[in-house]
Amino acid sequence: MRDFSQDHRWLSINTATVRKSRGEDLPLPRILAAIAERGIRAISPWRDQVAAAGLANVSKQVRALGLELSGYCRGGMFPAADAAGLRAARDDNRRAVDEAAELRAACLVLVVGGLPGALQGQAAHKDIALARTQVQDGIGELLEHARQAKMPVAIEPLHPMYAADRACVNTMEQALDICDALDPGRSGDLGVAVDVYHVWWDPKLQQQIARAGRERILAFHVCDWLTPTTDLLNDRGMPGDGVIDIPRIRGWVEAQGFAGYSEVEIFSTGNWWKRPHEEVLDTCIARHRTVV
Repeated sequence: MRDFSQDHRWLSINTATVRKSRGEDLPLPRILAAIAERGIRAISPWRDQVAAAGLANVSKQVRALGLELSGYCRGGMFPAADAAGLRAARDDNRRAVDEAAELRAACLVLVVGGLPGALQGQAAHKDIALARTQVQDGIGELLEHARQAKMPVAIEPLHPMYAADRACVNTMEQALDICDALDPGRSGDLGVAVDVYHVWWDPKLQQQIARAGRERILAFHVCDWLTPTTDLLNDRGMPGDGVIDIPRIRGWVEAQGFAGYSEVEIFSTGNWWKRPHEEVLDTCIARHRTVV
């Protein structure tokens, strides 16, 4: 394993981590400036933040600051109740690929979606098998455009608690089955994002990470699972504050040859989003060196 204790050259900040500062929205340009000031070399921004600041402006600032993108959040949300919805998802994902390419991201992260309408509290049906078929079909359709744009896409399996509304792909095994079906040649164009928050519990995790290999591990996300947790979405812990053995999982990932960034991604309405963003970023650096 690489030694992170001496510096933070392999730290990336998912910009959701400092989306808010002292409870107030923090504009993406200020986030990028604060990250660069601390010698952090990489980011993973969210599409809504980029849209608010302007894609061209963000692209220019990223290059001026010398930042890299460990990923771009997010594409996906493929399932739909009708043909019009499927077409809208297809078009939006093609735009996401193009945005990621403009920003020179390492990959576009896919949160694949669940039962159509469930995120809005009105599921159109309960057929999760159909939703999973639509996910695979949607990724297959997107892959050709992504290849033309030279933009790898990374399926991010989410914890099963999100199966209904955010992602019906919930394990590394499921994600890799899709990769095997759509990219049997292991081209590197399609892979997975390993987010410890979502997969730490999986008894097959080490086996599936080995199955993925270097070609398919496109991103590595870290935060911690708090016990008790107060919110399944917005109560993620800073690395070291919860129950996940992050160094063990990083060791499994790096054993496959992954040498990219460890991306800190935290949603925390009750804690970290209430703090000054400077404190949050400094804590990310300290924890990256000591517990990641």
